[in-house]
Amino acid sequence: PMSICHVQENVLQRVLQLPVVSSTCETLQRKYSSTKESHPLMASVCEVYERGVQGAGALAMWGMEPVVRRLEPQFAVANNLACRGLDHLEEKIPALQYPVDK
Repeated sequence: PMSICHVQENVLQRVLQLPVVSSTCETLQRKYSSTKESHPLMASVCEVYERGVQGAGALAMWGMEPVVRRLEPQFAVANNLACRGLDHLEEKIPALQYPVDK
């Protein structure tokens, strides 16, 4: 059967869109936000951490860009293989299509 992964589709995006994953992420995000709101000290620690992660992420992407461009064909092959594996998992484990509470 034809893979539902399209050329521009990223396997990570597909995994994040699975209901079981997205509902877990939403729950964690809500808990993180409510913790920040209810604890001022925690909020300031979280803000420092968030700024650091954003800065590190931008720096890492800037440094990785030439490497990524050179490895693009290999990434495409790996992404395609991972998408096919995900297709297989989704067929074999229907629970991946349901939110965590179900």
